[in-house]
Order: sequence, then structure tokens, then C-alpha cells
Amino acid sequence: MSYRLYHELAPYWPQLSPPELHAAAAGMYLELLSMASDAPIQSLLELGCGSGHLASHLPAELDIALLDLSEEMLALSRAVNPDRPHHRADMRTARLGRTFDAVLLHDAVMYMSTPADLRAALTTAAVHCRPGGAVLVVPDVVAETFAEGAISGGGDAAQLLEWHHSAGPHSYRVDFALMLRDGVSVRCIHEQHELGLFSRGLFWEALTGAGMIPVAAELPLDEVGEVFLSQRSPDSLAP
Repeated sequence: MSYRLYHELAPYWPQLSPPELHAAAAGMYLELLSMASDAPIQSLLELGCGSGHLASHLPAELDIALLDLSEEMLALSRAVNPDRPHHRADMRTARLGRTFDAVLLHDAVMYMSTPADLRAALTTAAVHCRPGGAVLVVPDVVAETFAEGAISGGGDAAQLLEWHHSAGPHSYRVDFALMLRDGVSVRCIHEQHELGLFSRGLFWEALTGAGMIPVAAELPLDEVGEVFLSQRSPDSLAP
């Protein structure tokens, strides 16, 4: 499904989620991946990179490839990651023809709306991870921790309200209300997104089924939420 927030409304994301807000997460994710990898990380693939704000805080010497389904979001990412290759592709089916020391998939995993979608995306992550390399998946929420509620944020010219509510055994809905101010004029745009909601067990089942070995995340993770950290089995075959 095509959502306006990631297409014609994409230019508002630098206000809704400024690049500087992603610095701490970028450092933590790289540290976690380094813990799980059997060698120093020199290359990384980010699935569902969105605006590229997180990748912009990763070391310049790191060989990073960025993948997203939205061309408008990739345009934002190219602006802040001009020297890094970008790929427009579906994370469920993408095959880039190479492997990386690390693969990162964070909040974009929420758009995997069925268990089959989740398995496909995590298989893509495993396929692009070299044996001994690391995969980190960081969903916003899992079934065990989901709670209905609302959050909001943004800048002077754009504010985004999110209202989360349950929708079924493997999904929840988010009503987004985007308020845009131009001088004294304000307009509001409403859009409803359906997101996947899966158990911890299903995440691990999908990862191990794709040849990944769970790794304990030995860092304080209070502000990160759920973390699924794994290493590609050195003797695993391509799923």
C-alpha cells in the first residue's frame, strides 16, 4: 500500500524527525552489530532507510548501502548521504548480489503486515549478511509490549500526531494527523496505516529459519525497545 507520508508528504520528514535525533541510536546500533560480528564491521546494509537520517550519523569510512521502497524518501536520504549507494526495492524481495558485514532493519519492519512478509524481510536481511556477520532488527513494538495510545512531535511548521490502536492478531493501526502551518494558516491531513504486530517468538523463528544465531544484546536498551541481534551461521547456506 502506498502512503502519502512517504511520498508527496515526504519533504516534511526533516521537521518531523530531525537528523540530530538519530545520533544516539546510530551509535548504539553500530555497537550492537559490532558485538555480534566475528570481525570488525566495514560494510553495512540498511533496509528501510527512509530519510537516511540514521545512516548520516554512521562513520564516513563505513561502506553503507541504503534501501527503501519510496523514491521520495530516498531523495531525502541522498541529500544527507550523497556518497552512498541507494537502492529502490522492496525489502521482502530485494537481492543486491552481494553480502555485508552487517545488516540493519529498524522501524520499517513494522510495515511487514503478515507473518509471511516478516519472514521474507528477515530472509532478505540474512541473505545479504556474510557468514559470521551480524543482523540487527529493532521493531517499534512487539505483541507482548503493545499498548494503545497516542504520541506527537515535530517542528514549528509541521506536527505529527500518532494514535495507535489494536486491529487484529497480527496488526495494529496508526491514525496519523499531520498538521502543517503556513503563516497563520493551518491544514490537517489524516492518514491511516496498518502495521504488523508479531511476537518475540515469531521474530526469532524467522531469523533462525534464515540461518541466524541469536546473540545476547549486552547494552542498556531502555530507550531502544525490542532488539533482535543475531550472527549469520558461519556454515549456513543461503535461505
